[in-house]
Amino acid sequence: MLKRLTASLVGLLGLGLIYSLPAWAEEAAKAPKINSLDTVWVLLAAYLVFFMQPGFAMVEAGLTRAKNACNILAKNLLDFCVASILFFLVGYAFMFGDGNSFIGLSGFGLSGLKSTNLPIWATWMFQAVFCGTAATIISGAMAERTKFTSYLLATAIMTGVVYPIIGHWTWGGGWLSKMGFFDFAGSTIVHGTGGWAALMGTIFLGPRIGRYGPDGKSRVLAGHSIPLAMLGVFILWFGWFGFNPGSQLAASGADNANAIALITVNTSLAAAAGALAAMAMVWMIFGKPDVSMAMNGALAGLVAITAPCAVVSPGASLVIGAIGGVVVVLGVTLLDKIHVDDPVGAIPVHAFNGMWGTIAVGIWGQKALGLANNGLLHGGGFHQLSVQILGTVASALFVMACMAVVFGLVKAFMGLRVSKEEEIRGLDIEEHGMEAYSDFQIFTTR
Repeated sequence: MLKRLTASLVGLLGLGLIYSLPAWAEEAAKAPKINSLDTVWVLLAAYLVFFMQPGFAMVEAGLTRAKNACNILAKNLLDFCVASILFFLVGYAFMFGDGNSFIGLSGFGLSGLKSTNLPIWATWMFQAVFCGTAATIISGAMAERTKFTSYLLATAIMTGVVYPIIGHWTWGGGWLSKMGFFDFAGSTIVHGTGGWAALMGTIFLGPRIGRYGPDGKSRVLAGHSIPLAMLGVFILWFGWFGFNPGSQLAASGADNANAIALITVNTSLAAAAGALAAMAMVWMIFGKPDVSMAMNGALAGLVAITAPCAVVSPGASLVIGAIGGVVVVLGVTLLDKIHVDDPVGAIPVHAFNGMWGTIAVGIWGQKALGLANNGLLHGGGFHQLSVQILGTVASALFVMACMAVVFGLVKAFMGLRVSKEEEIRGLDIEEHGMEAYSDFQIFTTR
């Protein structure tokens, strides 16, 4: 039965691709003059963002236990594959196609879409890796107790429908765009979407076995490799130089070159400030300079600067990143108190700091750098700030509502969580029939 179903799906996919080929050829013939430098720059940025995928895999694997490492790696590979195909077939159309203020309704399979200064293929590739990033954020928060098939199904709906709708509201010319909402590279659109979806997943799953004692106090379930997690953080930091500067979508001309340089500086400064602030904060509260918290502080700074990176000064980026580092420490502490078990800190990093970074646009943003209105601290009053708050709150509520329905249905009809025995033994053996580290588990015979 499974083989017949797989064959049918492959056949339908093939027919869809063949049907779309004439439209692709027609649009290629109509394409305007392509700017080679812009095209190469956007593709290079896409490759860097793609390289963030192994970064996420290393962070998540390192901060979880060895018995679940294969499962983490499999989710980071397969969710990107699912996201890529669905974003090609329907997601890009929902996000950028002509439609209404809520959703795009044209361009399925990229058919009929027009190139601009970039080939449509380059534009799609850059946006597809962003979609993959939103997808993989969920896997870390739901690590060590989620059914593999259930996770992939929820990811498919999130990347094929929910994420593109959020993107359409701003980047696709939807209702938030018309209000002047600004999210340059996706603090809300990408990271917030993944983070709030992750929050819903962890709530429906519940905490890992042993995470909280009978007295309600938290217990440490330590990750198995801090070096592996640290490597992932550096990979993500490197990949972010494609994520943020690449969102300029052009490199030709002095104005674009200057913008890319400013965005790069702001991105790196915010990461550095976030790591230092998180380290200082956790040291002050708990008496030890926790390395894992400093790593998440760097990622928090990167998420926070993603929305405002093109419209704030380097000085402002230091403050935004530093506050992001504080937010991640306080966020982890808050989730711990209310027993929301997020093994890698994905929710404070991506959801909380995605919201913070988006709001920061309305505080430090400058009209001279391309924002429609000055932020609060540059004499613009509360207009841009109020729009930013509205946009990020509306996006968060929409994502949480949609994913609550998705996770609720998956839990009811398929089951969302593995059995107690599977969780204790580890998802590598139970879900995948292999170990990340050979002979990690010792079995005896009687």
